[in-house]
Amino acid sequence: MDSIVKLENIGMKYHSLNGEINALENIDLSVKKGEFISIVGPSGCGKSTILSLISGLVNPTSGKVLIAGKPQQENLRMVGYMLQKDHLFEWRTILQNTLLGLEIRRTLSKESKDYALELLETYGLYEFKDKYPSQLSGGMRQRAALIRTLAAKPEILLLDEAFSALDYQTRLAVTDDIYAIIKKENKTAILVTHDIAECISVADRVVVLSKRPAKVKSIHEIIFSCSQRTPLKSREAPEFSKYFNAIWKELDVHV
Repeated sequence: MDSIVKLENIGMKYHSLNGEINALENIDLSVKKGEFISIVGPSGCGKSTILSLISGLVNPTSGKVLIAGKPQQENLRMVGYMLQKDHLFEWRTILQNTLLGLEIRRTLSKESKDYALELLETYGLYEFKDKYPSQLSGGMRQRAALIRTLAAKPEILLLDEAFSALDYQTRLAVTDDIYAIIKKENKTAILVTHDIAECISVADRVVVLSKRPAKVKSIHEIIFSCSQRTPLKSREAPEFSKYFNAIWKELDVHV
């Protein structure tokens, strides 16, 4: 299967008041269509920088990023970005928030609005479409943020610590919820997280990065024996602790 995202020999250097910072070095990574990839590594190693490169927010110092075989700047409409906070505008209703990306891209039409309404209906937020974000729980807000991203019909979802702003119990439920949505919509997803258990519970493969300048230290293929996989069921699978211990040992947890 061809890669929908490909990073080839990526290097990234920043210039700061303290001099040049070498963030990424010789990063090679391919992601297949429909895969769910998690990226973990020590704090400050450049995990989020990889998402910024894929989304075209920054350009690499060396190497290239390909989206569906083309330079990412030619296929940016295929990419949706979901951040740590939901960034819903409190003065806009849930429906108005879900339409925001379409307005920015100037692709809002009757058809695209109908699709957003269909997503709200499918994923249990239709009855809240005229409510404001302050009237929703943290989990519902995060679901609304995902629907806002999906409304633009991206093929690739970038999730930057997308669940970390939630309390632990809500986080577990929302991870299950959003994982099911991503799989049902057959999207390719790349999650950056510092949470080893979370990254294992959702991923088809886990990419472990080294300390800065980050390199790909290892890639773990995640296979569970549970018949119907969900993040919660993955945590209960007998293989879970094996993956957790292996990745834990590879990370410098004191950094």
